[in-house]
Amino acid sequence: MNLPSNILAQAVEQLSTLPGVGKRSALRHALFLMKEDEARVRDFAEAVLRLKTHLHRCRHCHNVSDTEVCPICSSDKRQRGLVCVVENVQDVMALENTQQYRGLYHVLGGVISPIDGIGVSDLEIASLLQRVQTGVPFPVEEVILALPTTMEGDTTAYYLHRQLQPLGVRVTTLARGVAVGDSLEYADEITLGRSIAHRIPFEG
Repeated sequence: MNLPSNILAQAVEQLSTLPGVGKRSALRHALFLMKEDEARVRDFAEAVLRLKTHLHRCRHCHNVSDTEVCPICSSDKRQRGLVCVVENVQDVMALENTQQYRGLYHVLGGVISPIDGIGVSDLEIASLLQRVQTGVPFPVEEVILALPTTMEGDTTAYYLHRQLQPLGVRVTTLARGVAVGDSLEYADEITLGRSIAHRIPFEG
């Protein structure tokens, strides 16, 4: 794509690195920003920069948070003995939108996928096991495996079940209201809510 300005070309190059944004879309976004007030563009740039400089990962569950401990983990209104294990932050948001779940979370940051070079050590699995073993920050009575119904998700769930079984904690999984192959973030709220409400014991 030949552009009349190196500055514009650099902006397009950076915008096109975002997921789902091609060069043409990036050019439209860059031209839109160019026409906006400088103050508004500065606010936009600063908000994006704060994602890297000020956003935290909760030290307990690894959800995103403005503070070291997220509002969910710090709330005394949650069922603290219940921990729902999810693949990513989007899954936390999806489950929260159902308003059916009142426990805590544990964000793995992905699923085991050898083909993508993602192994056990690349995920927040050790911290989950430590959480269950030590009871810090709260004793864990039940772990819900709310992972994608894909081969990678099932592999991760099976591995976690094997690791959790000797620790004497109850391990459950979502009822199969979520279609096989689906990610939680794309499931409708009613289906997802019923899946969490009618969870079943995990059988590895």
